[in-house]
Amino acid sequence: MDRALPKTAALYRMVTAEHICPFGLKSLDLLQREGFKVEDHQLKSRAETDAFMASQHVETTPQTFIDGSRVGGYDDLRRYFHERVADPKATSYQPVVAVFATALAMALAATWAATGTLMTIRAGEWFVAFSMCILAILKLQNLDTFSNMFLGYDLLAQRVVRYAYVYPFGELLAGVLMIAGGPFKWIAIPIALFIGGIGAISVFKAVYIDRRELKCACVGGSSNVPLGFFSLTENLMMVAMAIWMVIR
Repeated sequence: MDRALPKTAALYRMVTAEHICPFGLKSLDLLQREGFKVEDHQLKSRAETDAFMASQHVETTPQTFIDGSRVGGYDDLRRYFHERVADPKATSYQPVVAVFATALAMALAATWAATGTLMTIRAGEWFVAFSMCILAILKLQNLDTFSNMFLGYDLLAQRVVRYAYVYPFGELLAGVLMIAGGPFKWIAIPIALFIGGIGAISVFKAVYIDRRELKCACVGGSSNVPLGFFSLTENLMMVAMAIWMVIR
């Protein structure tokens, strides 16, 4: 019996000295994973790319053809293979999960390095402090976009706009000093109580009293994380950690 001929697809993608189209590479990878032999047509210049798009009456590359019929771009190709296509406007908790999972892994690793064991009180303290530092970094990537979103619900920032620019630095400072411990905790405690307390009240009012549907600024101002439980958790963690450090 003759062996079945391999499935073939033609891919046209932009590959120039200035730009290699990432969606072209993703399309090539997806086709190969689906068992296709790919005719990889690389468009080597802007002029060549424009000429191809004009000839096919399309506005973007890459473009994939299977059995002589045009499938379309990368998202169209994913739909062709019945794979999920992400909605850029859809809400997602992935950024928050990534932060807390990374902070937990770092806390456990640091505890193991320091004590030779995983399950310690210090691991829990470091988890909170590392989470605060990572969240602060995400906010500090673009203070303007963070402040725009933060001003939508924080009660103090709405009265004192500059507080929206100070908040991430306060969160970072408190987190770093909590990691350092010792006498530095007496600086971290009031900062965490202040910003965490105001933040918790602001989120609770916006979400559970006013019933507003807002995006959370906790992982920066460009995320699609909805304001709610995780936003409240971030602030309550700071308050709880500050109280715990006082008691301890």
